[in-house]
Amino acid sequence: MTQATAKSAHHHVELIEVGPRDGLQNETTLLSTADKVELIQQLIKAGSRRIEVASFVNPHRVPQMADAEAVLAAVPKQSNICRIGLVLNRKGLERAIAAGCDEVGLVAVATNTFGEKNQGMNIEQSIASCKELAPIAKAAGLTVQITLSVAFGCPYEGEVTAQSVLDIAKRLAELQPRELALADTIGVAVPTQVQHLFEHVRAFAPALTLRGHFHNTRNTALANILAAYQTGVKVFDSSVGGIGGCPFAPKASGNVATEDVVYTLERSGIVTGLSLAALIDTSQWLQHKLGHVLPSAVARAGMFP
Repeated sequence: MTQATAKSAHHHVELIEVGPRDGLQNETTLLSTADKVELIQQLIKAGSRRIEVASFVNPHRVPQMADAEAVLAAVPKQSNICRIGLVLNRKGLERAIAAGCDEVGLVAVATNTFGEKNQGMNIEQSIASCKELAPIAKAAGLTVQITLSVAFGCPYEGEVTAQSVLDIAKRLAELQPRELALADTIGVAVPTQVQHLFEHVRAFAPALTLRGHFHNTRNTALANILAAYQTGVKVFDSSVGGIGGCPFAPKASGNVATEDVVYTLERSGIVTGLSLAALIDTSQWLQHKLGHVLPSAVARAGMFP
């Protein structure tokens, strides 16, 4: 499909940029607050409108996010920009509210072992935490999204049954979040699995906005995004340069690269509203700052045509 055809299409998706949080949290190089703010500003210039800017977690466990308040303070509130903060507990939510976040991301887990390793909670405790935090955040004027981690497979327990994911998703849907994301935290999902799970969640919660969060550990993220899109999913997470992963999930490499997603979708006639050229420039700038080659294929190959 040519670019001309793509530009005439009326299909849209929304990409949530998670590089400044989910991306940087797994990097050994600690970017300065000023560099994090510069990264966010470059992403805004590239067209990003919802950006995970920080996580309000224990800085001893995730030192890359120790300056969450400082980053928020340096990225002023704008009517057309949504600054998202990840929170895992009441203390984190209180910090996010005080820092002026526009939206918070809550996290539930699909397996007990991963939950205990990642956030010190089993499945039931993570659901209870979401139930506690969601109304508090909404009362403070923040929008709330929820991510269901390891929905397609767990680094500790292996296969995760679709039924167990659906049972948890039904309970989370009752909280009426802005979105519920099904997360392939370790990059093991394949398109048929993605299609099956999203279709079944949509069947019991047709009014709920679903989001896809796919890691590219096994080079399946783009195929999974297209599979989810075919089921009606129109919101996806992505990370500039393809950086990221989970510090508490062995061998969980980067998120899918924003520029790879934009290239694939735009050339397929699906509008993202993002500038591919600007994203490539940002990816190359970030590569220099981090001191190693980033996973993004499009940033290495360049524009076409």
